[in-house]
Amino acid sequence: MRQIPLGTKGTFTLHVRPEHLANRFKDAILPQVLATPVMILIMENAALNAMRPFLDAGESAVGTAVDVRHFAATPVGRDVRATAEVVNVEGKRIDFKVSASDGIEEIGSGTHERIVIDLRSFNERLAKKGSSRPSASASHYSSERRISESGADVPRPGQ
Repeated sequence: MRQIPLGTKGTFTLHVRPEHLANRFKDAILPQVLATPVMILIMENAALNAMRPFLDAGESAVGTAVDVRHFAATPVGRDVRATAEVVNVEGKRIDFKVSASDGIEEIGSGTHERIVIDLRSFNERLAKKGSSRPSASASHYSSERRISESGADVPRPGQ
């Protein structure tokens, strides 16, 4: 990776469609507004676009932390534009200030962190993980817990 100057910016724009709405993306009980995970996706893509010109062949970057607030609703049909600005670089870790706007108002802001990876070694580790069996503790946990209709992790009777 070539050195990324502080202040480097990237953007990403998404036209909000029905599949991006909270009531379709997450749960029908929710209002017909842009889902928070989709807003975060737009912000992450803006950060990746800021980094893209500085990545060497065979490199990519994965998100490792997100801390954002979503404070205004956006209906279907609006264009949401996110901006990410590099605020810190420490080795392969890049920190961003992120924000998103729907053309009427700012709808969210916060911070995001990405780590530069070597795709070959990353994919090798991922392939090993994909071919391994789930651990005994993971299968034990799933047999000992259930998820309530609200999504809460609930102990089984007798626990």
